[in-house]
Amino acid sequence: MFAAYAARIDPAHPLNGLEVGDRPAPEPRPGWSTVNVKAASLNHHDLWSLRGVGLDEDKLPMILGCDAAGVDEDGNEVVLHSVIGQSGYGVGPHERRTILTEKYQGTFAEQVSVPTWNVLPKPAGLSFAEAACLPTAWLTAYRMLFTNAGVRPGDSVLVQGAGGGVATAAIVLGRAAGLKVFATSRDEAKRKRAVELGAVDALPAGARLPHRVDAVIETVGAATWSHSIKALRPGGTLVISGATSGDRPSHAELTRVFFLELRIVGSTMGTKDELEDLLAFCANTGVRPVVDEVLPLDRAREGFERLEAGDQFGKIVLTV
Repeated sequence: MFAAYAARIDPAHPLNGLEVGDRPAPEPRPGWSTVNVKAASLNHHDLWSLRGVGLDEDKLPMILGCDAAGVDEDGNEVVLHSVIGQSGYGVGPHERRTILTEKYQGTFAEQVSVPTWNVLPKPAGLSFAEAACLPTAWLTAYRMLFTNAGVRPGDSVLVQGAGGGVATAAIVLGRAAGLKVFATSRDEAKRKRAVELGAVDALPAGARLPHRVDAVIETVGAATWSHSIKALRPGGTLVISGATSGDRPSHAELTRVFFLELRIVGSTMGTKDELEDLLAFCANTGVRPVVDEVLPLDRAREGFERLEAGDQFGKIVLTV
């Protein structure tokens, strides 16, 4: 079957390891379902995999892609939960949880096999491309906002780095949930788009906010860390799920953290229950993922290049 996969690991130049071509189709196994992929979305996780983060060389070649929507063996339209390892559901009792492509072949292919437990019904109102955006970036944003930050309607939130998949999702979800959302970006066009999506204001990176916020959604890391800490009200919460600019900030702001009793919460992906809630949220409110570009699978390299350059606003989707 046709697929986009990691053939080599190259930490400095990750796209050198990306190949597009034929790979073996998944074989049937008890407790697992084979899904015919209709759409799959790119994540920074895919670039990190090509750098060898979370993907060992002995697992190569590895089909990339965490997220997908498609049609199962019974003809049902479905969405995949990307976290594999719920004990008793297609895996053994001692297997640690992994994300697709760390141990099991991914979704950038004509077919993918996952535990049947990981297959959820796709709401009829969402297209395959829209649904394929939800299981990683949008689920991450949903968990960051509503589980780990614990914000409520009327609260204020700062979203760092408008334009990325998680940041864009946080703006849209926050607006739909009645939050007062601020956003930052170095790019003026992205700041304008953020306001169009529902941010009350979008400022240049590092700019002073009109007031301190209840929570910060942080995916950028080192470049914005100090600003994120300074933007919080006393007792506020910073939730971090990524560090695209690096994971070693020059100023940790520890004095401010303990003096103002700030909370710093790490967040990764989300649960199957949270994905079900997110799917229902989108279906019931009309909220839809922001799709930057849709490309056929044979043009996967173009999507990876755009993601690596940081030019996108929203999600890049590959269709089969």
